[in-house]
Amino acid sequence: MRVELTVNGAVHPLDIDPRTTLLDALRHHLRLTGTKKGCDHGQCGACTVLLDSRRINACLALAVMHEGCDITTIEGLGTPEALHPLQAAFVKHDGYQCGYCTPGQITSATAMLREVADGWPSHVSPTLDGPVHLSDVEISERMSGNLCRCGAYTGINNAIREVADPDNAEAAE
Repeated sequence: MRVELTVNGAVHPLDIDPRTTLLDALRHHLRLTGTKKGCDHGQCGACTVLLDSRRINACLALAVMHEGCDITTIEGLGTPEALHPLQAAFVKHDGYQCGYCTPGQITSATAMLREVADGWPSHVSPTLDGPVHLSDVEISERMSGNLCRCGAYTGINNAIREVADPDNAEAAE
């Protein structure tokens, strides 16, 4: 089946089996290996990508369903020469250990920060209206779809808090 995927701002025509997941299309057809295959069941978040700026598990999505969507992978957020602020903060705060979950964590956190800025409440938000205070509990709830088997959550939370509120970067230490 012929499909055109827009990934990191570039259109990629592909001939793929209609059963191909978005994750496999990215990794095997486009060679964008930053997005990781973890559990392949939507439970670990290693495959998180942005689909029209919203986070999804690419292992649970069929590629053919997303023609015309704007797909952003970790490769589309920053480069080694020009890191995305979250990528730089993860390095600064040692928000990774083995690094396998890091692309999914950073991609998910990118969308999460937008959700917070837009005032979207989570399950633990005290109210459904008004601004969201990004506490550790709020970060943990919002990032609960992304697992780190190494347990680098302290560094991950500090990196997210620094980017969310650069004026209080010292509090994230």
